[in-house]
Amino acid sequence: MPDVLVPAARVERWIANFETRHGDTALSVVDGVLGGVAADGSRFTARLPLAAAYDGPADPAGLAGAAAGAAPDDWGVLLVRKGGFAVARMSGDAMGESKTGQRHVQGRTKAGGQSQQRFARRRDNQARQAYEAAADHAARILDGLAGPVVVGGDRTAVDEVLADRRLAGLSTVEPWLALPDPRRGVLEQGVADALSLRVEVHNA
Repeated sequence: MPDVLVPAARVERWIANFETRHGDTALSVVDGVLGGVAADGSRFTARLPLAAAYDGPADPAGLAGAAAGAAPDDWGVLLVRKGGFAVARMSGDAMGESKTGQRHVQGRTKAGGQSQQRFARRRDNQARQAYEAAADHAARILDGLAGPVVVGGDRTAVDEVLADRRLAGLSTVEPWLALPDPRRGVLEQGVADALSLRVEVHNA
């Protein structure tokens, strides 16, 4: 099943609820990840935010404490879809400079022949201009970034923006943020998701 994003403040409660549902759970730390195997055979793994490795004790409180301090002093978020973008430079859990922008990209047309080709060219041009604007702001805001970048939105759009040579030095990490057209509220949700633990569950 897909990963569940669990905020650091809720991970102790999440593990307690898992044990209530599935029975006594043995916890262990392997390769920087906390794992649990319950009496009924169900299991989970919990990964720290921003690809950080966990090397603490095999208990929920230790994991929660590590997750709360996992964000580096300098990292970023970049969200891109055909209709807009959002970029932010982060210090720990505090947002520094940020920018969101919307661009109109024409939808598909039912017209055929030359009309359809004109619409397709116009749509491609509008999308390219939107990606260029996103790359311009990302290059400015994330210039000299020391830490990783969490990305999301539309994979093709993100790839187009990251192909800009000015962004070649950025290092992206999980989780992928599957979010709608970026607005301020969506950017804030993206930051919250990036700071959450990634928990994978396998029910018996």
